[in-house]
Amino acid sequence: MNTKTYLSQTRYLDMRIRSKLQQVDSLNELATNCTSVLTGMPRNPSGSTSRMADAICKIIDLQNEINRDIDTLVDLKKEIMRVIKSVVNPEHQTLLEKRYLCFLSWEKIAVDMGYDLRYVHKLHIRALDECKVPASPELDTKRH
Repeated sequence: MNTKTYLSQTRYLDMRIRSKLQQVDSLNELATNCTSVLTGMPRNPSGSTSRMADAICKIIDLQNEINRDIDTLVDLKKEIMRVIKSVVNPEHQTLLEKRYLCFLSWEKIAVDMGYDLRYVHKLHIRALDECKVPASPELDTKRH
């Protein structure tokens, strides 16, 4: 895995967590909008007892999955922070932190650091060259 891909893992995991949180919101809305229909007709005893109960079970499962992903994200951010701290140049460290831990756009980084956008891209290449990414094939499979 190259350095840029390694450092980008946090962004993609963060996006997946946010997506799952949106799914939880949608399921919560569905669960609160469930209404029961009262009829005189008998129900199938083997059928689902409640759409609301099904939605709540799905919500709980998804929330547990989100919690596991958050734990993984925190561990990954610590790991990436160690890699970034191994970079000697503090300017390079700042750029890498803003991009790969704060998820800022290149434009925002350029403004924050007071540089031209093209210079920020050149600085980024230098910073990536200075990074020492751990050579562990399990990292990529563990995250996905």
